[in-house]
Amino acid sequence: ESYPSSSPIWFVESDDPNLTSVLERLEDIKKSNTLLLQQLKRLICDLCRLYNLPQHPDVEMLDQPLPAGQVNEKAFNLSADTSLWQLRNYLDHYDMKEEEPVDGKKSEDEGIEKENLAILEKIRKNQRQDHLNGAVSGSVQASDRLMKELRDIYRSQSYKTGIYSVELVNDSLYEWHVKLGGEVKVFSVDPDSPLHSDLQVLKEKEGVEYILLNFSFKDNFPFDPPFVRVVSPVLTGGYVLGGGALCMELLTKQGWSSAYSIESVIMQINATLVKGKARVQFGANRGGALCISITQITNQYNLARAQQSYKSLVQIHEKNGTYSLPTFFC
Repeated sequence: ESYPSSSPIWFVESDDPNLTSVLERLEDIKKSNTLLLQQLKRLICDLCRLYNLPQHPDVEMLDQPLPAGQVNEKAFNLSADTSLWQLRNYLDHYDMKEEEPVDGKKSEDEGIEKENLAILEKIRKNQRQDHLNGAVSGSVQASDRLMKELRDIYRSQSYKTGIYSVELVNDSLYEWHVKLGGEVKVFSVDPDSPLHSDLQVLKEKEGVEYILLNFSFKDNFPFDPPFVRVVSPVLTGGYVLGGGALCMELLTKQGWSSAYSIESVIMQINATLVKGKARVQFGANRGGALCISITQITNQYNLARAQQSYKSLVQIHEKNGTYSLPTFFC
């Protein structure tokens, strides 16, 4: 509704980074009276170049003013509509090829259960509505990558067998709740570990047998790591800092790589908790003097304290130059 005072918003329902780059380049075009036509011209040219398609000669004239006295609105609209019609045919043809699996190539929805496909579709609809309402959150880059991560997780055997589960917080693509354990068909935590025994006791006492993690993502994901914290239960050891933040180089800028998948991060956290001999803190007097001192500070985890602990971890990491676990936090 605010056009032309505000720029048009373009988005694409695809994980293809090439298409994302095409849309990002539209932002380089300076505002003018022909902004929409310039963007349309750039979009058509880039897509034709990307897919090696012939470009209609009229495309070059899209952003050019007509000579004085020769303004023919019907002819101009026909030229623009013709280009759009051709572009739509190109894209429809491309979509058809994507939807039809060929030898060795799977459809992007193959292997995903119906209930999870419904979640993905709901996310896409919410994104479209946010764009229409001008209430866009996140970035195209981060949203596309998170959709890919979520789709890969829904296909994963580790997810399907219940080693972990994922739930979006308030339907937000940028905040996840991840459960390690719970109603699973296989052990998600090493059955020989003290942590596994504690989770069995926790189930008997409170009816809960999982570790709840919170993942939050920023607009510049995947180039920055997610912020991960333990929500419940309260743990001692396991490289868990005050407030529930995790003492892992993997989750710092220095140790993070944009190539890491979220599932690999989840599995690494699972292994780190066991390796660090994490224990469930059932009471203030359990676990010795160190456990008592932590309990006196806080009886439960919270976001603010987790962020402060993580900030301290990063400062120590940067100051030392090399990675050293600050065990006095844990």
